[in-house]
Amino acid sequence: MRGGKGGGLLVAGTTSDAGKSVVTAGICRWLVRKGLKVAPFKGQNMSLNSFVTREGAEIGRAQAMQAQAARVEPTALMNPVLLKPGGDRSSQVVLMGRPVGELSARGYHGGRQKELFEPVMACLEELRSTYDAVICEGAGSPAEINLRRTDIVNMGVARAAKLPVVVVGDIDRGGVFAQFFGTTALLSPEDQSLVAGYLVNKFRGDVSLLEPGLDMLYGLTGRRTFGVLPYAHGLGIDEEDGMGVPPGRAKSRPWGRVSLRGTVRESVVAPPVGADVLRVAVCAVPLMSNFTDVDALAAEPGVVVRFVDRPEELVDADLVVVPGTRGTVKALAWLRERGLADALARRAAEGRPVLGICGGFQALGERIEDEVESKAGVVDGLGLLPVRVRFGVEKTLARPVGEALGERVEGYEIHHGVADVRGGTPFLDGCRVGSVWGTHWHGSLESDGFRRAFLREVAAAAGRRFVPAPDTSFGALREEQLDRLGDLIEEHADTDALLRLIEEGAPTGLPFVPPGAP
Repeated sequence: MRGGKGGGLLVAGTTSDAGKSVVTAGICRWLVRKGLKVAPFKGQNMSLNSFVTREGAEIGRAQAMQAQAARVEPTALMNPVLLKPGGDRSSQVVLMGRPVGELSARGYHGGRQKELFEPVMACLEELRSTYDAVICEGAGSPAEINLRRTDIVNMGVARAAKLPVVVVGDIDRGGVFAQFFGTTALLSPEDQSLVAGYLVNKFRGDVSLLEPGLDMLYGLTGRRTFGVLPYAHGLGIDEEDGMGVPPGRAKSRPWGRVSLRGTVRESVVAPPVGADVLRVAVCAVPLMSNFTDVDALAAEPGVVVRFVDRPEELVDADLVVVPGTRGTVKALAWLRERGLADALARRAAEGRPVLGICGGFQALGERIEDEVESKAGVVDGLGLLPVRVRFGVEKTLARPVGEALGERVEGYEIHHGVADVRGGTPFLDGCRVGSVWGTHWHGSLESDGFRRAFLREVAAAAGRRFVPAPDTSFGALREEQLDRLGDLIEEHADTDALLRLIEEGAPTGLPFVPPGAP
């Protein structure tokens, strides 16, 4: 390795959602299977899907997933800056796992981001002094020329740490050759000297038909393509938010994808154990956070999970989940505007199951006092649970362990709201009234025994002859997926060349592709 430091690589992308997160995870799993000690790193992440490390630090879930791929414990060093959008063009800035304030995009890129460069690089250097290799993930595109001056996640990191860069492009979207060429050509000569080549993602068909284009790309840029990864269904595990929208939906709010849902449905075709399926509707609230909570439900054979935004879509649901959100008061207003609040009240009155998680739990309560997140003051909740919530300046970040329904439960907490539970049956840190449940604990449904017990309760209340599978292990499914990612890299990328990059850096003499940065 170079200079006594661990090797490294920056995985950049031609666009957001090109596959950087899963490629980074795949490289981490491939390397650890080779016997190397490897860590993931992302200097700055923007996501509402976050995780709490064992030391109580909040980081992006993608980096936690990549750490699992590397078979190491996630730490704040792996994601020193996390931005959590809160609407109104502002984000909460989380530094080394702790919130340090709210900033507008202009305020962040106007100066604060440059201040964060030194701690970001210190984290990377600490990881490189400890691990054989650090695989860094970029953000968006490295060719965002309007942001290059303050960049702390793409070429700014690569230049400072002298990391080779591989650019990932999603060929399924079309235009990948133009994306590769244009990304390279918009970088300065100094930045271009670190771009070693490309990695094609999500290819369908005969690779031999693609090869002439790869040869022409090499002729244009002097850079090779290190692999063509085939399209593989259901590999979106714990990525960032996926801020797209499904066809026909309004583009007024983020729409989350269920990461493991597609995986389980497409790779493990398992019929229901009982006579019925169980239908789960997830309210797609604004600023939805940690929608990965429902992945474990989708992993169960016979459980069908869908995101909804209309009251009629709750009618045939056996369980409705009100998920976490970065804007509880905004989510409450949205539920009322869409008619979903009335539909939830009807369900509760009829004894039909509803589960609120974190912000969703807060929304189900009687009253919210918020001078921190929305600064809306006192707002009435939906009144389905005897809970009053007061938002505090300090954020709760914890990894609780407890028991519910006779089963051990592990979870994690990320919230400003402090719940005053005034009745009902205790349920984790929240409560239950009839068939309405509420808790601040994210990730609780990943505890297999508890999930099965909970689904049995839901099925009984819904009158469904649904039986949870006795052997579904969410942890085992996650490991299978991470191994699939490692297999994709090992089988479809030039791993010898990638290892040389990681150990030796970018090759010398890479040609300049005009025009360069403006």
